[in-house]
Amino acid sequence: MTNSERWPPLPYEAWKDTYQTLHLWMQVVGKVALADAPALNHSWGIAFHLTPRGLSTRTLAHERRTFSIEFDFVAHRLVVRVSDGTERTLPLAPRSVAQFHRELMALLDSIGLGVKIWPVAVELPAPIRLDTDTDHASYDPDAAARAWRVFAEVERVLTQARLPFVGKCSPVHFFWGSFDLAVTRFSGRPAPPRDGPAFMRDAYSHEVISHGFWPGSGPILEPSFYAYAVPEPAGLKDATVRPDAAYYHRDMGEFILPYDAVRTAASPEREILAFVESTYERASTLAGWDRAALEQQSAAPHARHAGA
Repeated sequence: MTNSERWPPLPYEAWKDTYQTLHLWMQVVGKVALADAPALNHSWGIAFHLTPRGLSTRTLAHERRTFSIEFDFVAHRLVVRVSDGTERTLPLAPRSVAQFHRELMALLDSIGLGVKIWPVAVELPAPIRLDTDTDHASYDPDAAARAWRVFAEVERVLTQARLPFVGKCSPVHFFWGSFDLAVTRFSGRPAPPRDGPAFMRDAYSHEVISHGFWPGSGPILEPSFYAYAVPEPAGLKDATVRPDAAYYHRDMGEFILPYDAVRTAASPEREILAFVESTYERASTLAGWDRAALEQQSAAPHARHAGA
């Protein structure tokens, strides 16, 4: 498989309608997870994870049964699997967010997994009611599958990138509120109290350095990798990082690496690893993290992954 097949183009304008609809569908499913998942720290319990076919909730408990909900981007269906052997599906096809919400709630009710959710989308510039939204109703299966393939490649490399770090670190997982794949390292030290909603205060209760990928949002409407530290140490915004295409976005307070610069490189994996390693090294050094205690001393896993 060539680089162009493994790392396909993902222009925002070409799939933004599907992207926006899918984002809101995922918020419906995410809120089901929120209703049934235990309150695991940093919202890890409600994040989705990559599967061989798409994106899924963790295993969720409902009374005496467990279940999961998966977006299957191979067969283009939403799959609800239950521990008693029950399996139900909904097709992933053009339909409004309101209809998707109605159909999923009815499906869960029909198999004894009914929940009540707060039907308002989060982490968006303006509130959108999921149970009444008829403006977003697009689904291009080719675009959705392409985006999932990119996420799958990114997850593989970000997982490799975290191997030398032996301190507390999140899995590489997908946050449905912001529609991004993320992995977060912790210094082990508490961070200064933060303003904002409870989930944000919990997310940044301790010092972190985060890396991730999202397919365009806010002031950057192109797929990009990102890196940031909370709290941001003095001097970080002026630090030199790799590769050459990476830059510091002062409005966002994050380092950005455009996806197009990665996918067109001779080795996309090396570009991502260079970005993660250099931004982590600069941020952790400037912040005074105890790197000797938090890191393995061998970079061999990276070399093997990159084909050295």
